[in-house]
Amino acid sequence: MKIRTDIAELLRQGVSHLDIARQLHVSRSTVAATHRALRLPPPIRGGGAPHPSVEDAFRAHTEPADADGHVLWTGCVDNGIARVCHDGQRIPALRVAFRLHHGRDPEGRLTRTCDQAGCVAGAHCADQRIRAANRRADKAYAAIFGGGA
Repeated sequence: MKIRTDIAELLRQGVSHLDIARQLHVSRSTVAATHRALRLPPPIRGGGAPHPSVEDAFRAHTEPADADGHVLWTGCVDNGIARVCHDGQRIPALRVAFRLHHGRDPEGRLTRTCDQAGCVAGAHCADQRIRAANRRADKAYAAIFGGGA
């Protein structure tokens, strides 16, 4: 087998098969065949050292989006849901964001309160308790000032 030097170099640097295939526009099977031909040790699965906590795993896959407090998710998405992968578990990223921001686990269904696609900011999430408090505040406002809020 003829070994491409660019693939061999990236393999020796520890770049994943998928990243090499994407970067060099080759198939993953070509990268795997080169890996075998070079007799390199098996690739490490999982993308690196595990994070010590779910919160650290969450922080590793987020980045601030703008001055409005939006936080974009850069990690894995499963069926349209951002998920934090830690210790073999796949936890919804919004639940982790909520816990980090509010200091407690969400009660009931968790909803986003912003329209920014991919935002996982804990401040932009509302659980059953927060939505109930907002409804009470809206009623009090209407009672004081009349009409809707």
